[in-house]
Amino acid sequence: MPTTRPAAVPTTHPTSSPADAADHPAQWRVPVIGGLPADQRLLGGVRELATSVVAALLDRVPVYRRLPREQLTGELTRDTERRIRALAHAVRTGLPAPAQEFTAVRETAARRAEEGLPLDAVLLAHHLGLEVCWEFLTRDAHAGDAADLLLLNRLLLDQLRRAATAACAGYLDGQRSAGDRRSTARQSLLTALLAGTPAEEAAARAGTELPAGYAVLCLSLADHPDEHSPGIDPGIAARRKLRRFGAELDHRTRQSALTALTPSGGLVLVPLDAPPDRSADPSDGTVTEDVWPQLAAALAVAARAADVPVLAGAAAAVPAEVPGAAALAYEVLDVARAFGRPPGLHRLDDVLLEYQLTRPSRARSRLAALLEPLVDGGELLTTLRTHLAGGLNRRHTASALHLHPNTVDYRLRRIAVLTGLDPARPADVLRITAAIAARTAEAAPPAR
Repeated sequence: MPTTRPAAVPTTHPTSSPADAADHPAQWRVPVIGGLPADQRLLGGVRELATSVVAALLDRVPVYRRLPREQLTGELTRDTERRIRALAHAVRTGLPAPAQEFTAVRETAARRAEEGLPLDAVLLAHHLGLEVCWEFLTRDAHAGDAADLLLLNRLLLDQLRRAATAACAGYLDGQRSAGDRRSTARQSLLTALLAGTPAEEAAARAGTELPAGYAVLCLSLADHPDEHSPGIDPGIAARRKLRRFGAELDHRTRQSALTALTPSGGLVLVPLDAPPDRSADPSDGTVTEDVWPQLAAALAVAARAADVPVLAGAAAAVPAEVPGAAALAYEVLDVARAFGRPPGLHRLDDVLLEYQLTRPSRARSRLAALLEPLVDGGELLTTLRTHLAGGLNRRHTASALHLHPNTVDYRLRRIAVLTGLDPARPADVLRITAAIAARTAEAAPPAR
């Protein structure tokens, strides 16, 4: 049976609002519920409360079940714990939570808007959070706690009002972001550059000047595992992946890059301080040696932020020749993808042989035909590819294919009989490599 205590006479009248107390913070007395100050009760149960709030969201707001699990256990849970600590601060001081807490509420609501969650679900999340906190605070209340409970209730309602206002504003900010004027101007600049039309006016509207040149990156982003996980909305997972990738790329390029990205990839133009050297090929200007490693590192960090492999073809050009550089970057991406190159940034110099062998010609078709006798024996072609990729090491080939080395030897002899090309003969290795490149190019669809 709960004990009772005499009703305390607060120095602030029990019907005073937190706004009244804010005018006279020295008069504020922390509400005591069940013999324990309410702020201490909140801080002592932060973990338990955050878990309960997330569980209530999943149970009563079905749209939150579409979020990736790592978002629920990570970002959403951390945000909830932060809100609870901010609420404890308000209970302890009688003042609203610090302004930065409501800025964080606004930013979080903007992200929910970008992810496609409806506004009513975002607002209901705040209501549910305070409802769970109220039940937690009052479950051990004594019969004499009425005045403190009333004071606490008014404070929680004030916090809810402020949080809902910030969330609404942030949600509208998120919806407006795609139509932001600066973003529109930057997209117009990108369009002009890709079309090969004069871009000086578009650059001025975007608040910038045309740089000496651009590094043009054509990207292919792999799917995130969450995009194929049962019960998770693939659209939300894809947008989260793209948002993380774009944010990190913006940070690494100091928000100077022009981008046209979708969840599967797209195009990025990174300004260069010096004009590319176009003496060799106007559509593939070379840049100072430290630029490409820096871009490769930035791309790798952005890929880690998105948690997906990213493959890129790259070229450089002065602004007027961006269309040719973009076409070359697409072709380099085609080649890198067709030949199973690892994730990362690839230039023409990285795929020179493969690029040349994959250009359409009668010679390419003839080279591809050299391996036609192996088509019916699929394991022979796989063995040959693996053997070449492993540096012609039979033990490596056997290990990669889970075969006995003697089986590898038998297959290599069979290949020599069927094609007349012996992988053990150095003179034939170049023809075999070229034939595999040509066959890969004939079978691969263009990345574009």
